[in-house]
Amino acid sequence: MQYLKIFALLLLSLPAFAVIESYEFTSPQQEQTYQQLTQQLRCPQCQNNNIADSNATISNDMRAKVYELLQQGKDKQEIVDYMVQRYGNFVTYDPPLTVSTLLLWLIPALLMLLGVVILFRRKPHLPSEKHSDHKIDQQRLDAILQVDSKEKK
Repeated sequence: MQYLKIFALLLLSLPAFAVIESYEFTSPQQEQTYQQLTQQLRCPQCQNNNIADSNATISNDMRAKVYELLQQGKDKQEIVDYMVQRYGNFVTYDPPLTVSTLLLWLIPALLMLLGVVILFRRKPHLPSEKHSDHKIDQQRLDAILQVDSKEKK
């Protein structure tokens, strides 16, 4: 029974070892900027997680670097530029317009347009064939009717 109490006490004390990052900011505005940046920057290791929500080691390092750069007096854009230079455009949720991103948006639209053009170019050929078949059928029918009307007379 004594061991069970000790085990329960140890088990309940585990949350005390949880580490919460706490940074000292010089102003509430600086803390707000830190919160905005950590929400804005994407974790390079995690899929669609920002560095504020990620527990990856690289996210911890990035949060520490954001804090360090804020303490050096850098503004938001300078910090974002530093992170993009270091980790690439992937760290921002709104990447800049480049040739590669432009191609990602334009190629599907061009393929759809090409498909529509191909469909409309093929479509006029089909009715003309049906129309000529209809004329032949009409001529045969007229011939049969003429023969039939002559036989009745």
